[in-house]
Amino acid sequence: MRDVAGEIDLRESPQRSVDCGGQMVRPIVKYGEPVLAKRATEVSEFDASLKALTDEMFEVMYAARGVGLAAPQIGVSKRIFVMDATAGQDPARKFVVVNPVIELGEGEQDGGEGCLSVPGFSFEIRRHEHVIVRGQDASGSEIKLDVTGLEARCVSHEIDHLNGQLLLSRLSPLKRDLTVRKIKKRIKAGEW
Repeated sequence: MRDVAGEIDLRESPQRSVDCGGQMVRPIVKYGEPVLAKRATEVSEFDASLKALTDEMFEVMYAARGVGLAAPQIGVSKRIFVMDATAGQDPARKFVVVNPVIELGEGEQDGGEGCLSVPGFSFEIRRHEHVIVRGQDASGSEIKLDVTGLEARCVSHEIDHLNGQLLLSRLSPLKRDLTVRKIKKRIKAGEW
């Protein structure tokens, strides 16, 4: 997820693999890729490869200046997301959530929202103001997050990805169609 409300200065996602300290990491998958349109699979093995994947997800997210990233956004159809709405400033607010389930969503907030998989676009999206989500951390231990504001928006956005939905699905049919046309023009022009 890209924050467009001004809390963090975010830029468009990279167009290719990202160089993070000399190590190339996976590129962010963009709208149109099948992995973004299907429900991700549950994680059952909590091992070193999962830890490596979540570390890579944080690298990609930070390089793209995002606040959240779901595994399908780097082409991995697993129910995992990472989130840090503080841009690395508060390690206690850096989360890995595996197999997340929203237990509570209440209140409403309207705000600008972007997506690393739909670069260059942002939309006013209504989300819950307060979210409680349960899941597991990278080692398989049960966790529960009680979040508000930007973090609640981010949790909701990333879980949408895990369910095969992009923020475009939250737009009116007219706005969605106009946006898809713009994206198709960019694809045709080789700018996507």
